[in-house]
Amino acid sequence: MSTTVSSFIFFFFFTIFNIPSVSEAIGVNWGTMASHPLSPVKVVKLLKSNNINKVKLFDAKPDVLQALSGSNIGVTVGVPNVMLKSLNSSRKAADSWVHDNVTRYVSNGGGAAKIEYVAIGDEPFLKSYGEQFHPFTIGAAMNIQAALKKAKLDNKVKVVVPCSFDSFESRSNSSTEVHFRSDLNKTMIELLTFLDKHGSPFFVTISPFVTFLETKNISLDFSLFKETARPHKFSRKTYKNSFDLSYDTVITVLSKVGFSNMEIVVSKIGWPTDGAANATSYLAETFMKGLMNHLHSSSGTPLRPHQPPHETYIYSLLDEDQRSITAGNFERHWGLFTFDGQAKYHVDLGQGSKSLVNAENVEYLSSKWCVVNNNEDLSNATAKALEACANADCTALSSGGSCFNITWPSNISYAFNSYYQQHDQKAESCDFGGLGLITTVDPSLDHCRFPIEINTSHAEIYRVCSFLWMILLVITLLV
Repeated sequence: MSTTVSSFIFFFFFTIFNIPSVSEAIGVNWGTMASHPLSPVKVVKLLKSNNINKVKLFDAKPDVLQALSGSNIGVTVGVPNVMLKSLNSSRKAADSWVHDNVTRYVSNGGGAAKIEYVAIGDEPFLKSYGEQFHPFTIGAAMNIQAALKKAKLDNKVKVVVPCSFDSFESRSNSSTEVHFRSDLNKTMIELLTFLDKHGSPFFVTISPFVTFLETKNISLDFSLFKETARPHKFSRKTYKNSFDLSYDTVITVLSKVGFSNMEIVVSKIGWPTDGAANATSYLAETFMKGLMNHLHSSSGTPLRPHQPPHETYIYSLLDEDQRSITAGNFERHWGLFTFDGQAKYHVDLGQGSKSLVNAENVEYLSSKWCVVNNNEDLSNATAKALEACANADCTALSSGGSCFNITWPSNISYAFNSYYQQHDQKAESCDFGGLGLITTVDPSLDHCRFPIEINTSHAEIYRVCSFLWMILLVITLLV
């Protein structure tokens, strides 16, 4: 065989077997802040049906970790922000946390959970939090690291701290003006030193949607990977999309403080589908397809050509109707899937299919809705709707939302129904001073869906488990 042919065959097989698997590098965030969540077992089936093999959690609920055990899905377990102070001040608390939430699940033979990271807090340096978590985050990370070493798991499980993109700030478009926030600089250098010492990556949120909302000179096309977008100049480089610009902003700041080779993991990225202008399924699909194509191409960014992020976690798997809307009503609509596991649009995450696979055998409440009774005096209906929305999810009614354009009194009915569904379709939850009426006729209009919640018995079991988990969390804090 000639040298040329041998070289070609070697190159061919080397290329085939060394192409990074995009499906291995793409994960999802799985949050559980929903009034009627899918059972963890069903969610794990949903993940496996879509060949999603990495998941990032915001806590460490036993039923979730149990469902993930034996699935071979890589897991990031989360330490809630409220536990940071306790874990910072007590090594015993850290030892106990690692035993209960890591060791217990990774030491189960073939049924073990594949825990890869422990995330210390959920964006504890978010600007809106002020400095309340700054004194505790690094200490908590160090104590968890020591606990993992004590359990002989430090070679398998890495400690990370998910950082928000507002950890960085800029006085102008010049790269020389990009840096960590002044209140964070010392803490971030401590964090980077810790991560570098233990070989852990830097977890950071990149949100082209939020950047688009907050930055006047960032266009929608630039955010959506459109080829027609006007390029931006940054650090003497030309950028064609918001993702690359944000990613290289992170690299620039890390390089300035001496960590130019730090591995970066995109811990949150996505596009919401409701609750604001430009938060639609169509634009979310456009964004996700653009992102996936970009990651598939392995083109990298101008500062790291041919080096795409080692891992990228989509935000998020499912919609969550209990998530805080302080940052905007869109916060409850980041899911690839609706709350009940139904795909919102088509995208290839690397599963070899252009379509996402829906959750199966989802059991719903009865086909009943609560609407306004048009035969009653509706002069007080708006006030009653506002009361309902204060204890339900009416984010679809907000400006730019999918139900924003429905007319009165249909918007009153939407509010009534949201409250009725979240309260398990109990008859008294459709009273509203005699203005509510239970109907079996679906009141949904055009693009405005009046949802029916998931079967209350499953949700009740989950709420009880969550309540018990919170009690255990409080006991741990007290101890």
